[in-house]
Amino acid sequence: MAVDQPKEPLTVTFVCKGQAVGKMRNELDVKMTEPMVEQFALASDEGPFHGGDATAPPPLALFVGGLTGCIVTQLRAFAKRMEVEITDLRVETTVRWGWEPKGRIYETHPKSFDIDVFLESPSALEDQIGLIQAARKGCFVEQTLGRANTISHRIRTPSGFARVE
Repeated sequence: MAVDQPKEPLTVTFVCKGQAVGKMRNELDVKMTEPMVEQFALASDEGPFHGGDATAPPPLALFVGGLTGCIVTQLRAFAKRMEVEITDLRVETTVRWGWEPKGRIYETHPKSFDIDVFLESPSALEDQIGLIQAARKGCFVEQTLGRANTISHRIRTPSGFARVE
């Protein structure tokens, strides 16, 4: 059952608690805390390259899956609101990163994010394009990737939290 869209701006907040278990497996407790409460249990693991057992998707698979799922969701939700009929929908996302060895560790950087939309619709092409444009703006993950972000890290110390620069 659909819920009415809020009329005023609001904040959407997610909190994730990750616990290291096993060789490289992580148990993730993901919770939306506002504007409503929803909770999910997820896991990630790495394959043999990082010493894991591949018992769950690696974090990058969850990331690419999150991006793809976000845009598919927004296309479907906004199609109803924009009266664009969808008879079939598929999205294929390709994400590429650069990987560079740095001694015993490595550094990474994003190279490209390509999202191909396969939309079957009797609606006019300009309406379909408008739908994709709206979905892009409504996808939290895509909007995050498209902006410069400040990401802070802290470590707990005996006297509280210290910022890691």
